[in-house]
Amino acid sequence: MAKKVLLILAEGFEEIEAVAPIDLLRRAGAEVSVAGLSGAVVRSARGLPIQAERSLDRVRGDFDALILPGGGDGARNLAASAKVRSLILEMFQAGKWVCAICAAPVLVLSPTGILDGKSATCYRGMESGFGKSVKYAGQKVVVDGNVITSQGPGTAVDFALAVIEKLCGKKESDRVREDILAS
Repeated sequence: MAKKVLLILAEGFEEIEAVAPIDLLRRAGAEVSVAGLSGAVVRSARGLPIQAERSLDRVRGDFDALILPGGGDGARNLAASAKVRSLILEMFQAGKWVCAICAAPVLVLSPTGILDGKSATCYRGMESGFGKSVKYAGQKVVVDGNVITSQGPGTAVDFALAVIEKLCGKKESDRVREDILAS
């Protein structure tokens, strides 16, 4: 059975951090639902309009993972949403994968408390935003419990492959890595 993933786009999201996971997870056979926080068309950090499949208000279903792309404005917009906060807590408490990249680990995940006592990473220079209860790890991708965090645009492929490994297994992650010629 295909794994189900929800990826939420908010105005100001980082393009690579959204498109790389969508692409690679679909290559791995996952069903990726792309939801727009404020509607179906969402503008990226550089003004690129991306058509989400549906608005977050219309999302229904049980997901195996939640992915939150970063980008400063995108992460701030995600953090301001009570619906996003509720989804994070619901999925975390159910043992589902909660995955965030760039500014999203600090601005979106950390305030929910799900990173307390965990190791995490984020966009370089934002680590002080975690506070004392989160152990900053300067790696490209950090997996701690059912949370996956990553640093930014340049680590988006590694981030997506880590999500694939946890959802679909190492063999599938290695297959996708080889297919896309990633080192």
